Amino acid sequence: MEPHLADLVKVLELERLEINIFRGVSRDIGSPQVFGGQVLGQALRAAYGTVESDRSAHSLHAYFLRRGDVNAPIVYFVDRSRDGHSFTSRRVTAIQHGEQIFHMSTSFQTEQPGIEHQTPMPNVPMPEALEETSLVSQVRLDALPEKARQFFSFARPFEFRVVPPTHEPAAPDSQPVQNFWIRAVDRLPDDEVLHRCLLAYVSDFHLLGSATLSHGSELQGRKRVMATIDHAMWFHRSLRVDEWFLCSNTSPSASGSRGFARGAVYARDGVLAASTAQEGLIRIVEATP
Repeated sequence: MEPHLADLVKVLELERLEINIFRGVSRDIGSPQVFGGQVLGQALRAAYGTVESDRSAHSLHAYFLRRGDVNAPIVYFVDRSRDGHSFTSRRVTAIQHGEQIFHMSTSFQTEQPGIEHQTPMPNVPMPEALEETSLVSQVRLDALPEKARQFFSFARPFEFRVVPPTHEPAAPDSQPVQNFWIRAVDRLPDDEVLHRCLLAYVSDFHLLGSATLSHGSELQGRKRVMATIDHAMWFHRSLRVDEWFLCSNTSPSASGSRGFARGAVYARDGVLAASTAQEGLIRIVEATP
């Protein structure tokens, strides 16, 4: 397996310390703190470690409370809230240095038939028609602080193809909509739990950034602080993350130094596999005289 992807899979393999207690390690991918997607993926893996194998996660709701320290392990406590006939509920708390940095509620369900419908996938070019690109242009990358440049320049276990292939700062009146294709850089095992944990991991990439697309001129050249406050995800259908899937993100609102974004995740055949929502801090830091 490609080394970066193999390392990510290893990071999601937690050490069980007790029946409901797990420990995970972190990787520095250039972000100012532990990458939120890593904590989401590890917390979901910890919850899966306490659930019967015939049940799959269908939703999660998480809050990021403190910055994670990339140099220290993260301990995950799983509260077995309820084991019902069809549904299982878990609450996961992540601890570092004796303090909560994150907590998440997640629900699992046995597979059951029922009514089905979905919204259609946007009419966009297929990934083969697009060049492999970064979500940030070289011009914008050069203008970023060193730590931010490291984040966007870091080798990823996923590849991205943006629709349309342009990365210039958005005009003030442009729509806060972003579509891009994603897939893992190598083949993965046929493990539904692994694919859902990896989808949770990658769902944190560039979702909050959708809330800045209508403010390109306003934000250009100004220092800002961005951090996820909460993240929600619903798994509708199975999806292989080592095959191309489309993330279609939009931001309905930004206010009060917070941006809100939501996304739809489609398999390349148009099947809606998951939905996401996120609110985060977007604070402009004014220069000190």
